[in-house]
Amino acid sequence: MSRADRGWTLAVVCAATALLLLDVTVVNVALPAIRADVDASFSELQWVIDAYALMLAVTLLSAGSLADRVGRRRVFVAGVVVFTAASTLCALAWSAVALDLARGLQGIGAAAMFATSLALLAEEYSGADRGRAFGIWGAVSGAALAIGPLVGGALVDGFGWRWIFWLNLPIGIALALVAARALRESRDPAAGHLDLPGAAAFSAGIFLVVLALMRGNADGWDNPLVVACLVGGPLALAAFVAIELRVAHPMLDVRLFGRRAFSGTALVAFVQSVALYPMFLFLAIYFQDELGYTPLETGVRLLPVTVTLFVFAPISGRLTGRVSLRTLLTVGLVLIGAGLLLMRGLDDGGDWTALLPGLLVGGAGIGTISPALAAAMVGVLPVERSGLASGINNTFRQVGIAAGIAGLGAIFQHRLASDGFVAGLDRIFLVAGVLALAGAAIAVVLLRADDFGTQADGG
Repeated sequence: MSRADRGWTLAVVCAATALLLLDVTVVNVALPAIRADVDASFSELQWVIDAYALMLAVTLLSAGSLADRVGRRRVFVAGVVVFTAASTLCALAWSAVALDLARGLQGIGAAAMFATSLALLAEEYSGADRGRAFGIWGAVSGAALAIGPLVGGALVDGFGWRWIFWLNLPIGIALALVAARALRESRDPAAGHLDLPGAAAFSAGIFLVVLALMRGNADGWDNPLVVACLVGGPLALAAFVAIELRVAHPMLDVRLFGRRAFSGTALVAFVQSVALYPMFLFLAIYFQDELGYTPLETGVRLLPVTVTLFVFAPISGRLTGRVSLRTLLTVGLVLIGAGLLLMRGLDDGGDWTALLPGLLVGGAGIGTISPALAAAMVGVLPVERSGLASGINNTFRQVGIAAGIAGLGAIFQHRLASDGFVAGLDRIFLVAGVLALAGAAIAVVLLRADDFGTQADGG
């Protein structure tokens, strides 16, 4: 492809990725308004976030596998169409349940877009250009998640929460039209048949585990439904492993986890998401419910994350071809962990500026890790399997978001009931910070400088 054609590919992929990631955090500042409008419970509010992240997670592997077989452009465009249609249903939702269901469908469309994004870039770029493209993609990804609260706050204050979803309609239509014309089709010629039993077992296992975490505090951990989910989820995941070891064309070759780089990258992606992204949900509720800020004022107070992210992401992107990915991933997680721990020690009725050091350090961490993680995701497998590689690692990211919201939400609710909101927030800052530092240790132990071959190092 010409430089101009590759530029169109990068622009389309980055725009679509920004759109789907915005819908992870853009909704956070709208949750109080949604709760008032549709009379939602705390659990239903969690599902507004988790239904999207969960369905994105459980369908990413299938979408990546399907894209390698039938064509990445085809699956990407189909994902944009589904995402746009589901956004319209979200905007029209008349109840919390209707909104949660529409968000789940939106997550399926986002999975098709997300699973193919890095594969499309890896197909068109090589050498140092690939490193720069991944750097841009990583910067856009991190910025979209960080700037979501500000965009959401402006829309909620100015037009109402439904406009968070109405805005996706014209953007989605434009993206589908441009993608159909600008993207070059690619696929894996060695791909086999779809692994439907594996997809079903994986989806059931992840869903049941997250459901148990979501309902444990509300219904009691000895509730029959919660116990059934806690038992059934791991059993379904065990069945998934057994299926993948036996089928001719597995959706996920679990033997890949025998490679230190592969398992290390997946764990880093998971831990980063568990530790970091649920924080936007809890901070948005804290700013509005505890400190009385409007949605837009909440978004403004999260801008320090965005500013430092924009400073550090381009630097990290340029370093992906010169510094080992292990170093960048480790530094990013250490900064994220330090940022979370710095946000501890809030007082009831205190000022939001107490969070400022943690927000700045955390934003630097996101900017550092995002481009490096993008490069690592597709660097663990050959380029012809980049759809599978990005799908697997993005699956771990989204499972991390879903599990983080559910798990940290359970910790928060337990602490809230006995000690109050600020105490609950303080506890999840501690847990998330420790998890991020543990992720840094995982990167040091499992990853090596030469683990990622030419895709990640600019060769």
